[in-house]
Amino acid sequence: MILITGATGGLGHKTIDFLLQTTPASEIAAIVRDAGRAKDLVERGVDVRQADYFDYSSLVQAMQGIDKVLLVSAVAFTDRALQHKNVIDAAKEAGVKHLFYTSIQRSTDFVMKEVTESDLATETYLKASGLVYTILKNGYYFEGLSYMIGSEVPDSEIVFPAGEGRIAFVKRTELAAATATLLTSAGHDNQEYTLTGSEAYSFHDIARELSSLAGHPITYKNIEIPQYVSRQVAAGVPEFVADFIAQWGASAKHGMLAETHGTVEQLLGRKPTSLREYLKETYFTDK
Repeated sequence: MILITGATGGLGHKTIDFLLQTTPASEIAAIVRDAGRAKDLVERGVDVRQADYFDYSSLVQAMQGIDKVLLVSAVAFTDRALQHKNVIDAAKEAGVKHLFYTSIQRSTDFVMKEVTESDLATETYLKASGLVYTILKNGYYFEGLSYMIGSEVPDSEIVFPAGEGRIAFVKRTELAAATATLLTSAGHDNQEYTLTGSEAYSFHDIARELSSLAGHPITYKNIEIPQYVSRQVAAGVPEFVADFIAQWGASAKHGMLAETHGTVEQLLGRKPTSLREYLKETYFTDK
């Protein structure tokens, strides 16, 4: 039986959607904090179990009878390392055989606040746990692009602190599909995979594609992090959020998200969504 944590979140829920295409619902379980948000999973026959990453005993109970666990990493600005440790320890106590962990792509040794240290700690702890593991180093979601450039087409300029850095964006749904395939196939014991799009794009590329689709010039301007944060705060964004988004720009500038890997393409059996395709379907749906 396969159990997905964080099952009402974007990645966890989508992974279950894809699992249900090939796996009987009776063989899928889901951990949620609020069962009221998982009614659709219950209706489709998924075994929904209530637990919390901070509540160790609830995790042990929820993992009874489970063979594989997908640990969807906790959100930033929480004690991620402790939460992940609780899940790993509970899986071991409950007799789980194999644990998959969703980490983040690291093409360089750039340290991103709120993310890198807890990912490294979790990966080290998991490898030493005695569980069979698979580490999924997920690339940056295309869906996160709106935090960087806005949810509407920029009038004339994208201002972001990414320098000339590139990002191998990948759609969350395509990550979920790839993850579901890994969960239901053999040969992944004690392996690590970096899951990215097949191409990496700079913010100049983003501006160029938006210009083409919008029919008017849009340029990209690099900005230093303090100036970017100040602009965002002035626009009403909380400072800690603005700084966190800026850190993704810094990670791109330092190459952390730039390396492309063919694993997603191989698992999907096709090219992942391109930048132009994503921008067109997201920003120009009525055109």
